[in-house]
Amino acid sequence: MLEKLLELGRKYAEEVEIYQINYFGSQVSFENGVLKDIESVIQSGISLRVIKDGFLGFSYTKNLLDPETLVRNAIDSLRGEVKVEFNFPEKKDLKTLTTYDPEIENLSNTKMVEEGQRISEILSEITKTQINVGINKVVSEIRVLNSRGVDYNIKSSVYYCYTAAMYPGSYSSVMRIVADKKFREFSKDDIDYIAFLFNNSKKEVKPKSGRMKVLFLPDTMYVLIWRLVYGTNGKNVYEKTTPLIDKIGTQIFDSSITIYDNPLDDSLPGARSFDDEGVECRLLPIVEKGVLKNFYFDLYYGGKLNIGSTGHGYKATDWGQESIRFRPSPSLEHLHMAPGDKDFYEMIRSIDRGIIVSQALGAHSGNIPNGDFSIGLSPGIYIENGEIIGHVKDAMVAGNIYEVMKNVVSIENKIYLSNMGVFPSVTFDNVSVAVKE
Repeated sequence: MLEKLLELGRKYAEEVEIYQINYFGSQVSFENGVLKDIESVIQSGISLRVIKDGFLGFSYTKNLLDPETLVRNAIDSLRGEVKVEFNFPEKKDLKTLTTYDPEIENLSNTKMVEEGQRISEILSEITKTQINVGINKVVSEIRVLNSRGVDYNIKSSVYYCYTAAMYPGSYSSVMRIVADKKFREFSKDDIDYIAFLFNNSKKEVKPKSGRMKVLFLPDTMYVLIWRLVYGTNGKNVYEKTTPLIDKIGTQIFDSSITIYDNPLDDSLPGARSFDDEGVECRLLPIVEKGVLKNFYFDLYYGGKLNIGSTGHGYKATDWGQESIRFRPSPSLEHLHMAPGDKDFYEMIRSIDRGIIVSQALGAHSGNIPNGDFSIGLSPGIYIENGEIIGHVKDAMVAGNIYEVMKNVVSIENKIYLSNMGVFPSVTFDNVSVAVKE
């Protein structure tokens, strides 16, 4: 079917690319130990890109009932005169990855409900508070083929579980995420982590505002990383909206910080050997020992700057939108931050006065292009003399990542899959914290 579509497209255009996705997801959620929802999601679709006379056309459909119309829509969209300076990639021998575990097929909704109940019962007994749990399983298949010989496909499985201990009378919580290619039990270490942070911070406290040490958990490191992702995006480099344009080879962070994108790490779910444009994926250092190493590009913006794609063209979306509707754009989908040498609990004991950012409100606030952030703490967990004293409401942490990330105190010796990538906990010094009087 797709081969016929390819041939049909070649009758009207010089180059043709087809992207197909089939996606199945199932999820259960618990609120305060009570089963709230069981949902299933099925998505599928085909998108078509064509290049003719140096211009790009695009169309998509959720079912290929009328291939002629799909091609005609792509050709008609050439009137938008989106000029391109690239060709679709040629076929290469890709690295073989293990991205799918067939055990995921045996994971029933009943099993996920039982796991949610188990976690809720154990943690609610230990913490005496509301426990919310969400468990998902996803199986997806992606195929990319084009008129230059590419025909790649990949099947992936993902298991994902988040658990949150809620502070009474608020939406604030302490949480942990676990993920794998198959079912993975929420472990004793995961439970102990939540119980330790929550039970020791039950008391509400109001410390004085000022500059102090701030510990970002893996689940809140995205607040800082988001600014770096923007700053190194090829689109923003081309449009000159990033402060990092002339900073390749320059020390921008503390020398203890190394951040890279590694789509080829199939020890984690979601690994990829090719991006959504059929470009070969590779490990890409972003920051190495504090030094800025690379920007990342898709075909479009890599072509604009005559650099080429770095294998980072993805149909990235926000807020659960269907990816099939979007053209690829530069995206870091497999970020890693190198671990340090400090045990998490040792990191807490070493803080004389500081705040743990447990959850963040308004992560989009501040001048993201400039690296600024200003977030509400939901909550902040206050530390004095190496001990957790309580949690803080109505507090904010603010700064600029190109200043804050030069003042690293310690980095955790373990990394965790969390929002936007795989990160350790990190403590920074001399960060501005404002607490409402």
